[in-house]
Amino acid sequence: MPKMKTHKGLKGRVKVSAKGKVRYKRSFAGHLMSGKSGNRTRRARKPCFLSGAIAKRVLVAVGG
Repeated sequence: MPKMKTHKGLKGRVKVSAKGKVRYKRSFAGHLMSGKSGNRTRRARKPCFLSGAIAKRVLVAVGG
C-alpha cells in the first residue's frame, strides 16, 4: 500500500511537538487589534494546542 502524503496546506499552519501535541496559532490576531480587549490580544499571542479527535486527524494528515 502506498504511503500517506503530507497535507501541504496544513503543514505550514501547525507544528507537532516532541511529545506529539499539535500546536497552532490562534485566529483573529493578525490585524485590527485596537477593537479587541487587552486580555484577548495577550491570549492570542500564546500558542494553542489541539486535543481529542481533531488532533488525531491532524497528526494523520501531517504525518507526525
